[in-house]
Amino acid sequence: MHGERPPDRRDVRDDPVTVAVAGAEFGWGSSGKLSAVLTALRERSARPLRFIGLASGLGRPLLTRHGVEHWYDLPAEVPAGERADAVAKVVEAERIEAAVVVLDGPAAVALETAGVPTVFVDSLPFLWTEGDLPELPLEVSVYCAQQCVELPQECIGVLGSVRDLRWVEAVIGAPPEVQRPRHSRPEPFRRALVNLGGLRAPGLADWTRYPEIVLPAVLEALATYGVREAHVAGNLPAELAERLRATGHAGLGVTAGPLSHAEFLDRLADCDVLLTSPGLTTLLEAGSLGVPTVCLPPQNLSQIFNGRFHSSAVHCDVRTVWPPEVFAEDEALVRRSQGEDAGLRVIYGGIAAAAEPGNAPRFVTAVRERVLEALGRASTGAAWGGLAAQVGTRGAAQVADALLDVLDVLDREPRPGPAGPTAPRTVQEGIDVHD
Repeated sequence: MHGERPPDRRDVRDDPVTVAVAGAEFGWGSSGKLSAVLTALRERSARPLRFIGLASGLGRPLLTRHGVEHWYDLPAEVPAGERADAVAKVVEAERIEAAVVVLDGPAAVALETAGVPTVFVDSLPFLWTEGDLPELPLEVSVYCAQQCVELPQECIGVLGSVRDLRWVEAVIGAPPEVQRPRHSRPEPFRRALVNLGGLRAPGLADWTRYPEIVLPAVLEALATYGVREAHVAGNLPAELAERLRATGHAGLGVTAGPLSHAEFLDRLADCDVLLTSPGLTTLLEAGSLGVPTVCLPPQNLSQIFNGRFHSSAVHCDVRTVWPPEVFAEDEALVRRSQGEDAGLRVIYGGIAAAAEPGNAPRFVTAVRERVLEALGRASTGAAWGGLAAQVGTRGAAQVADALLDVLDVLDREPRPGPAGPTAPRTVQEGIDVHD
């Protein structure tokens, strides 16, 4: 564990430091972590910082307030060498000096190959097996693994292959001031926040299948329970969002639409209960605020672990598990020994089949009943801060310190002069730039 560092440790200079940022195109968790790290960097660096974004198309809306100067699209589905060449062009054009990357192993490798010292953030160290080794950036300058409740035996050897491994606490945003106090005894839930996160994921043929089953089930369960207001956050399909607004649910007012990271935290602080697909960042942010939280059915492998960790930490089973006809969690976890993709095929295939028109109504009913049961258990009270307490919440500052340490080393070595005013800002061989 690395301790706190004073924000003014580095020498003050006028020329800005150019830092590349990137996050995995797998939901919004990576962008939430980037948001927290960029905030910590701004607070702790005595030098001005200039941010350049790579890929991360899904998560860009969550990072608007951080002043990322330009975003570069990178060619997708190409050999590693071509991706490395594309990244090298951006590095040269923007004079990038360091990088912070969340969960995008190929981007981290490409940056290091281009000579950019990179801090990699791995929030899922409990997920990896030997089959995932080719995708992990084992040789990056600093590999920050987020502390977890339990590290399976098969993960220990994988992490033992990392050159410079540092364990950090949970990488989450600083919680806003709670707008109204949490009561010490359980009270009925009246205002709910429903979160599906970023729904697109690599290898997922039809990302609308999950919300087509889960959202009707959740809203019916909330109306039956007696919730009065619910906001549904996430990048919903436009047609489904409109249908949600138009569909009546006895006494339940529904709004829907994506929220920036800051807006999400504000909504989270002011709701009675959160119902979320169990992304780890969201569970930790809710825990840091003491918000009662129900886990919706998992969308991927990591969410199976996250839901189990969360229920164990709060001492209450608040998970919604898929009916076994959709898929069995233990089967998906066993398959992951062949690599993450093997386990994901079990999950994606099961959800896709459940959403077929002939199957969907009965699975909506089954999920509704399971959500309602989890709401009932949650309403009796639990140790809602348990998960955040177990893994800590200072990870964003610790990752920022790791990057500033890298820049300290660079300050002691010869560096190129500042980028000129005419640095390229055009499309170059598959690299699109967005201001």
